[in-house]
Amino acid sequence: MAIQELTLHQVNSELQKCIQDCLDCGSICLNTITYCIQKGGQHATANHIKQMMDCAEICQTSANFMLRGSNFDTRTCAVCAEICDQCAQSCEQFDDDDQMQACAQMCRRCAESCRQMSTVAV
Repeated sequence: MAIQELTLHQVNSELQKCIQDCLDCGSICLNTITYCIQKGGQHATANHIKQMMDCAEICQTSANFMLRGSNFDTRTCAVCAEICDQCAQSCEQFDDDDQMQACAQMCRRCAESCRQMSTVAV
């Protein structure tokens, strides 16, 4: 179920979008990790897999912080944006691979949402 279908207490549309982007990004990163491991070779290098794992983890953490209205959600979003940008760069090196490009695009979208959230006054 998409987050927009849930009844969320005091959550505006920008926040909902950022939460959903974080959840979507975390999911595609986890799915792409499995893809990369199966593909092997350059797809499965330790640094690349670690980058996607970091991205998936910070996306979930950022979504959780926003959902509970943490006092640290803007700071977490700033870190999430940075990690998503790095993950996108890592995935973009595989320019002839649709799965990798889809992951990179989602990372870029999440990074932009989180960057916007990180500038919102608490």
